Amino acid sequence: MRMFQVCVCGQPLQCNEQPTPEPKGTEVLLRVLAAGVCHSDLHLAEGFFDLGGGKRLSLQERGMNLPVTLGHENVGEVVAIGPDARGVEVGQKMLADPWIGCGKCGPCRRNEDNLCSAMRSLGVFSDGGYADYLMVPHPRYLFDIGDLPPERAAPLACSGVTTFGALKKVPTLKTEPTVIVGAGGLGLMCLALHGKMGGHSAIVVDIDSPKLDAAKKAGAKAVVDARAPDAIEQIKKLTNGGAWAVIDLVGSSQSARLGYDSLIKGGKYVIVGLFGGDLTVSLPPIPMRALTIQGSYVGSVPEMAELMELVKRTGLPDVPVATRPLSAVNAAMDDLRAGKIVGRVVLQPAAG
Repeated sequence: MRMFQVCVCGQPLQCNEQPTPEPKGTEVLLRVLAAGVCHSDLHLAEGFFDLGGGKRLSLQERGMNLPVTLGHENVGEVVAIGPDARGVEVGQKMLADPWIGCGKCGPCRRNEDNLCSAMRSLGVFSDGGYADYLMVPHPRYLFDIGDLPPERAAPLACSGVTTFGALKKVPTLKTEPTVIVGAGGLGLMCLALHGKMGGHSAIVVDIDSPKLDAAKKAGAKAVVDARAPDAIEQIKKLTNGGAWAVIDLVGSSQSARLGYDSLIKGGKYVIVGLFGGDLTVSLPPIPMRALTIQGSYVGSVPEMAELMELVKRTGLPDVPVATRPLSAVNAAMDDLRAGKIVGRVVLQPAAG
């Protein structure tokens, strides 16, 4: 089987080959049908996150061992099942929830694997789906997609559950406008799910005109160019004095400053994106204005189940998806790094 791996941080993924593994215990082997390309993969390939002020968070120090096969947005067909795996059958098309914990700690026992401090996430700390086959450790992380197109379902594993989890943290979702910062793959997914979850209205902010156009076409109440000198004033005007909720899907110093400064008294800033940087804020206004700053990291297994039920009930989020052969993974990542991707690119191993 082929597998595209980070062998040296900062260099293109390398195509390696190894024998196709056989599942043991509760393991389930999937033949990969679709693997989404996520912006986080760029950080994983580089080997660090930017903490601002010249500081970096090394992923190898966090437990990422090289070589590692990237790809955490995966759909595959079950081709082999371990002797202790229950509830799955050969031939089923499954979405693999990649956010896998240790299974023993308090968060894992609460079904909050995404908050585990010793995660084994597919495509991060264990081999992912940029390969012909993918091993999933337990059927609890698999969700039957039925007749859904694999390339459309795959982004739900990260882009979908990540934005779904962030939207669930917005108490004013159905009563006040939500500001979404970023109109890339995450932003357009967030916008689509916002509508499916009964959101009041959405205002989308970005620096790229084609992405803002895509957001407007996808149903945003309004769009704001973050490069405009009066961007914060525009947001305050559109939200009648300030935003009750800002979901930042970029996570840069600039986006954080804009999002935080756009809040109304009692407002909530939810940061999701991992672009990198820092934010300095004065402390007294936080309690005086009853502001909330909250991080949101991917989603839990129950949230993935909720999302899949929502999709089955209301249909797939209408997000642009382009497909490319697996062999084009490095070109796809280069295009994503250059900001040339609108929506999501999904790799298909069978195509090359």
